Amino acid sequence: MLAAQFESFTDPLIILVSVPMSAVGALIFVALGLGGASLNIYTEVGLVTLMGLISKHGILIVEFANALKAQGKSKREAIETAAGIRLRPILMTTAAMVLGVIPLIFAAGAGAASRFNIGMVIAMGLTIGTLFTLYVVPAAYMLLSKEHAAATETAGQTAAE
Repeated sequence: MLAAQFESFTDPLIILVSVPMSAVGALIFVALGLGGASLNIYTEVGLVTLMGLISKHGILIVEFANALKAQGKSKREAIETAAGIRLRPILMTTAAMVLGVIPLIFAAGAGAASRFNIGMVIAMGLTIGTLFTLYVVPAAYMLLSKEHAAATETAGQTAAE
């Protein structure tokens, strides 16, 4: 679906580059055994939620950078501007979601273990994944993205001749 939205195979790759890193960050607490956490169905539900949220961060940056490149900015200017402008929405989404799962982490009573697993995966994964998104997505964009503006100008000049 991302390939159809961006009409490219490289842009979805750039967007999804931070997802595996955030999943590893989310599962650190499971590997350390914090709070008696284990890898179970609730952890997996949290991972699916995490993948969607981390992908959203990458989409915000890449989509805005592509729009800036279409306006004639260089690849570096576009990704720096996009990352700076989209920083606030990304941080606000992360903060809202992490604060939203805090009650799950501190829940008590029946079903508290399952809520703890979901809450910890989302909170840890979003925190670590957002840091990776803010640094790794722009770096991947610089490495993998093409100069769309230059290609468009060249195609326009060839058609005019």
